[in-house]
This record gives sequence, C-alpha cells and structure tokens, in this order.
Amino acid sequence: MKLETARPVHLKDYRPPAYLIDRVNLDISLEPTRTRVHSKLAVRANPKAVGRREPLRLDGEHLELASIAIDGRPLAKKDYKLTDTTLTLTKTPSGPFTLDITTFVNPEANKALQGIYRSNKVYCSQCEAEGFRRITYFLDRPDVLATYTVRLEADIAAAPILLANGNLLERGTLPGGSRHYAIWRDPHPKPCYLFAIVGGNLAPISSTFRTMSGRNVDLAIYVEHGKEARAAWAMDSLKRSMKWDEERFGREYDLDVFNIVAVSDFNMGAMENKGLNIFNDRLILASPETATDAIFEAIESVVAHEYFHNWTGNRITCRDWFQLCLKEGLTVYRDQEFSADERSATVQRIIDVRGLKTHQFAEDAGPLAHPVRPESYIEINNFYTATVYEKGAELVRMIATILGRDGFRQGMDLYFERHDGDAATVDEFVTCFEDASGVDLSQFKLWYSQAGTPELIANLRYDKDKKVANLEVEQILAPTPGQPSKKPMHIPIRLGLLGANGHDLDLRLDGKPLEDGVVSLTKRKQTFRFSDVPSRPVPSLLRGFSAPVNVTLDLSDEDAELLMASDSDLFNRWQAANTYAARTLVESVKALTTGKRTNQGLRFARALGSAVQDDKLEPAYRAELLKLPTQSDIARIIGKNVDPALVHRAHRQLMKLVGKTLGPLLEDLYRDMADRGPFSPDAESAGRRALRNAALTLLAARGTPTDVARLAQHYGTATNMTDRAHALFLLAGRGGTEAKVALDDFYATWEKDNVVIDTWFAAQAQSPLAGTLSRVKALIKHPLFSLTAPNKVRAVVGTFAAANPVQFNRPDGAGYAFLTDQVLALDKINPQIAARMLGTLRSWRALESGRRAKARKALQRIARAKSLSPDVQEIVLRVLEA
Repeated sequence: MKLETARPVHLKDYRPPAYLIDRVNLDISLEPTRTRVHSKLAVRANPKAVGRREPLRLDGEHLELASIAIDGRPLAKKDYKLTDTTLTLTKTPSGPFTLDITTFVNPEANKALQGIYRSNKVYCSQCEAEGFRRITYFLDRPDVLATYTVRLEADIAAAPILLANGNLLERGTLPGGSRHYAIWRDPHPKPCYLFAIVGGNLAPISSTFRTMSGRNVDLAIYVEHGKEARAAWAMDSLKRSMKWDEERFGREYDLDVFNIVAVSDFNMGAMENKGLNIFNDRLILASPETATDAIFEAIESVVAHEYFHNWTGNRITCRDWFQLCLKEGLTVYRDQEFSADERSATVQRIIDVRGLKTHQFAEDAGPLAHPVRPESYIEINNFYTATVYEKGAELVRMIATILGRDGFRQGMDLYFERHDGDAATVDEFVTCFEDASGVDLSQFKLWYSQAGTPELIANLRYDKDKKVANLEVEQILAPTPGQPSKKPMHIPIRLGLLGANGHDLDLRLDGKPLEDGVVSLTKRKQTFRFSDVPSRPVPSLLRGFSAPVNVTLDLSDEDAELLMASDSDLFNRWQAANTYAARTLVESVKALTTGKRTNQGLRFARALGSAVQDDKLEPAYRAELLKLPTQSDIARIIGKNVDPALVHRAHRQLMKLVGKTLGPLLEDLYRDMADRGPFSPDAESAGRRALRNAALTLLAARGTPTDVARLAQHYGTATNMTDRAHALFLLAGRGGTEAKVALDDFYATWEKDNVVIDTWFAAQAQSPLAGTLSRVKALIKHPLFSLTAPNKVRAVVGTFAAANPVQFNRPDGAGYAFLTDQVLALDKINPQIAARMLGTLRSWRALESGRRAKARKALQRIARAKSLSPDVQEIVLRVLEA
C-alpha cells in the first residue's frame, strides 16, 4: 500500500539558520482560553550563512496573530505571508533589528499538550521537540540559542505561583489587586525547546544545596496541595544527583534556583527545561503507601536524568534533531551510572539490559529499526525511541569500555571545555575522545549510522596438546529498512575463560597478558588466540554486556550450569541463567507445537535452585535470577510464525514447574525476606522485598489452594504499595473471588488519587484471562478514565497492547481492532500518544499467518483513515511497507 505522506527531513540537507535570535523578551498574560503572548526578538543575520540573503521564515502553529512590527514599525499584511505553519517576512533590515509579535493561544483547548496548556487547572508548557511554535512565531530549531527574559501575569487566585526559566528578578501585584506578575531571566543562551513556564495553585517543598564552589542553590518542588510529603524522595534524589555530578564529572550547577513542577498530564516522563524541570506527577510523588519500589527507583533515576541534562543537553545542546542521542543517550548513560553507584551496580546493569533487549532489540528487529543517529524523519516526535535513548547510552558505555574510566573522563572534560555553550554534533562528541586519548574511533562511529543489532557467532576450539584456546568470532549484520548491507563494526568484547573448577583462568592473548579482559572485534571474522590454557575452558563472553549485540555460542547444559554457579562476573552469571531459561522456553514452545515431550524444564529448574541458594548474593540479585524471560522476549527469539498463545502456555508451564521444583526453597525465601522494620526505599530493603515477591510469583504459579490463600493474605496484610500492587497484579491475572475482593478494595481505597488509581487500571488490562478485552473496553468508559489523559491511556490501552501478549494477540483479531479504534480516536486529540500506541504493532510480521493477516487489516484501516497526523502516518507507513 502506497501512502501519501509528508516530505521527510534529511540530515544531509542541514544548513545553518540564515538568521539568529540573540535575546528573547516574552510578556505572557495567562488566561484559560485566551492567553496573550507578546514577544520581542533581537534578530540578526547569521555570519555562518554569509551570502544567503533570504526571507525570514518563522515557525508557528495553532496561533492567532494579533500584531507584528519591526523596530517599532507595524507591518501591513502585504509585508508578510502567513500560512498554517509559517510566518514569512519578505523584507528585513540589513543589520540587526527588533521584531515584535503578539499572538493569542488557547491553553484550555490544547489537548495535544504541546506549547502552553492547562493540566488540572495548572498552566504549563512543553516545547520539546517543536512545541515553542505553538506559543509564538519563532525559529523553532535547536541551533538558535538566545537569552530569555520572561514576564508572566495571571490571576492571583487561579495561579499564585508563577515560574519560568532562570532566576527570579521581580514580582508584584497589578493595580486592582486581582492579578500579579513575576519576571524571570535565564542568563544562559538556550534553544527554545528548553523554554518553560508554569502558573498555578501549587504547594512547594523547599531545600538548599551547597555547591562544590560554596554557592547556595535554592531548591523547590511544586506539587498539588496535600501531596507535599510525597515529594520528599524526589528532593532527596535531586540533592544526591547534584552531589554525584560534581564528584563524578566535575559539573557544578549554574543558577541560583532549581525548580521542579509535577503536573497530571504530560506526554513524556519529564522535561529538562533550564532551571525549571516539568515532570509527570507519577515520577515525583511517592510514599510507602502509594508507590512501589520500582516507582521510587524510577523517581531517583529520572530526577537525576533531568538534572544531568543541565550540562549534557542544556549547556551543550544539539545542533539539529538528528543529534538527539547526543543529549539523550549520553544522559541515560549518566543516570544509569548514578543509579549503579547509589544501588547495586550488577543489579542496575541487569535491569538496564533487560529493558534494552525487551524494547530496543525488538525495535531493531522490526520495521521501525533506525540508526541511533537517523538520516531522515517525517515527525521528530517519533524518534524519541529506545534506540536513541537506551542504545545511545550503550554506545557511550562502549566508548568508556574502549578507553577505560580515566580515558573516558578526559574525553568528557574536553567535551565540556570545548563545546560549553554550543549546539554540537555526534561527530564533535566522538572527536573529543579521539583527541583526548589518541585512539582512532572512526570505525566505531558506524554504530551511530548503522541500524540493527549485530549478532556474534562464537566458537571455541581447544588444542589440548598446545594448551591453546582459539575463540573464533564472526559478526553478522542483518539488513534493516533502508540499509541492505552493513560494514563491520568495532565491538568491544569483555570476556573470561573458566576452568573446570569454575575459576577464571589468567588470559594471555597472543602470548601477552590481557589484564582488562577486553578484546576488540573490528573485522567480520577474527580469531583470538589464548595460550597457556591447561584444559578445555568455558568461555564467558560479553561480560557486563560490553556491547549491545546478540551472542550465539554453542554451550552445553553443563557449561551453562557452570556459568550460572561460578562465573566471577555476576552479570554473566545472570545472563547464563536467563539464556538457559530462554532456551528452555523455546524448546517448550516447539514441544507444544509438535506434541513431543521435553525434560529440559526440570533440569533448568534444579540449576536455578542451586544458583539462587547462594545466600552470599544480595537479595536483589537473587530476585533477578528468579525472573524468567518475558513472553515478548521469547517471541523475539523465535522471530517468525510466532503463536503468542503457545508462548504464553509454555511460559506458564515453566513457571509452575519451577514453583513446584523449588517449593521449599521459595517458601523459605518468602518467610525470611519479610520486612524487618519500618519501610525504607533503600537498595537493601527494596532488594529483600523484590526477592520475597519473586518467590511469591513462582509459588502462586503452582495454583494450589494454599498458594492462592497466601497470595490473598499477601495483599490483605501488605503495609506498603510494593507488596500490595504485586499481589494485586497476580490476583487479577488469575481471577476468581480473591481477585474481585482485592480489586474492589483497591478501588475503594484509591479512587480519589489520580496517580495511584492507574495501578488498578493496569492490573486489569494485563490479565491474561479470556474476558480481559471486554473488561478493557469497559475501563475506557469508566468515569476515572479519559482519552485526553496520557497516563490513563498508558495504563489501560498501553498496558493491554504492550504487556498482555496473549489477549492483545487474540486469534480473532479483536485486540488489534480495539487498538485501531483507540489510535484513530487519539490521533484527533494527541498525535504523539497515538503514534506510541500504534508502535505496539511493530512486530506484526513475526506472527503466525492468521494473526498476521488480522494485524495487517488493522494497520490498513488506520492507513486509509482521512486526515491522519504526520505522527501516526509516519509510523503506519513504516510498519506496513518495511
């Protein structure tokens, strides 16, 4: 099917802007349906665009233009050209000039949540990537940097709090006493996507932070009244992240204040606007009664992420949106390192890699595959992806692996020194590491331009007479959309060789000691020769997941069990268990398909029990060992003609088998890991709860009356949301009287809490029971559900489509039809969210033929719809035609 689509933007067509804007003065008078925005812009020709004398074309959408003047002279309509998306000035002065523009916007009607909008009666803004053009006419591109002075005015009763970027200069009350104003100035030049304002009736919690140079910074987090106590963890996370960035990267905060605001409706998790971060409230509000350990950890991570953007994103921003990974991938790496230092480095690495494989590897394997730095886009919002963020972080991590910790820090220092205040590129970033270290990274840069997940085919040959182990590694680079052939990549492989006793052997590569255990694969096929190897070793490859690749290595069950029990690299010990489990599940699916029996599951369960019994391992790590690969992971490994019902059945059978085989051990863990005192979100306490709930999950899979009673009791006696929510999801997944009692109780307790009630929605949407789709259809008509609230859409529609593979992929296609209805309805309200929901169908070609035909039909119905947004149109085009 050929679709008419918007013209793509190409990286190769980048040109510096013909004009620059040095200073921006904004006067914004907030009103619910008619907010006035007066902008005064200091404009000049760009010296880097010499010889390109051209009209000044400004971006603008959904704006009412009231007036326009140059150097105080009002322009007549003949002096400019106005379209739905641009304002073009045909004649401009030859020298610098001042441009005054007055526009009106309607925050109340702005359900796309870009530009200025209202969320629960709070005025707020979201400008990344291209939302500033919904506020005023502007050069809405990241390489136009200006200083901003902002005057906000609003009704005192409706918006007693008025915030903008930078430092507060002045505030006061207007004549008549009903309205007031505040003036903010940000002295640091920034692109307009980092602009932010907030106006509303909010309650702050406040603190201070003393920087490494001795300055005091005033900190505040603004939330709904009555929820101040639930922002304490976010404040603690902020202060720890500020301290960590000073110690790890030498980066000090540069304003007098740092503000965070939590709002109910937000398309993303949070936004790093300079000095005024705006957050989805689910990533700020937390207490033991309302938030799980996973939410506490997410708040810690995301608060750090947005703060770290102050240097990697704000002080140094992107030249163009093709460089998005320059700020996002780098900052994800930084927040992962922060979390690793604050918690368990190994467990954090497991969590990050598990997420990478589930989301980014699936993206790489389908029609939405794209390079970390894309070559083109139609709608930039569609490239806020796992590839840009998570794979982008892995690329930074590989640079650190190649250069070592000290070499990486030297490269980062040079990057900050050389590009502070710049709109930079990926090439300039990598060059800093080359210049600081003397290492040639030209081949490594292919990671930024080539899509797909490389596969390493490894084979170990041992010569017992010569005591030599030859490790042959070949990299396979499969075609991806638009890239049929690939060049060999530079892949750092951290490895070890285990002897029969499970201990690491000393590595001698080509006769020389390999102290850091890292080899570089730079050719399509290489052989690494290890000498003085006393007996056939078991290879431990890709330790710490040193590169985002798949590894195929023919290991026996005995080899896998040795790695699970003995590998000194704890990440690889977990990886061995996870790979063993995946292999077992794939074999089980084949057995269900052919009707043959397999005993693989029992052997795996016993090996898993031996690994988990090691009480020298921290509880959080043992909890990760007990988690099987997800059904989506198994579908991705199978790759084609996937029957989600068989995958679901195999998964449930293995969980039940593990639960039965390890019953006494799991019961001991469940008893021993009970909370010993008051709730704490610290890593040790959270780890104990994680291990206890992992044991509970496998015990519940047995399904005996005792197990069901234990599960119901776990819910009823829970003293924190971690335990309560975990039991709620398990109960909802099995149904019955106990599930109804728990769901009714949860709703009665939390129906008035806009954040917590999403757990109730999601628990029902993820249930694999046959009646779930009917239940989900009822939920979208529930009074607490709204299609205009992104969090509610994610909780119900997103959970059903992304986290319920067996019911979403019903053989009758009803799950696809439901998603299609929601995407088409959402597209008229919030195209960004609609496109993300549609992305859950990216793997439709991997399904068995019956489901595949139903999924294609659903996608074609979307494609035929009239007036699709560019967001949805681009996704459906790529998914259908790849």
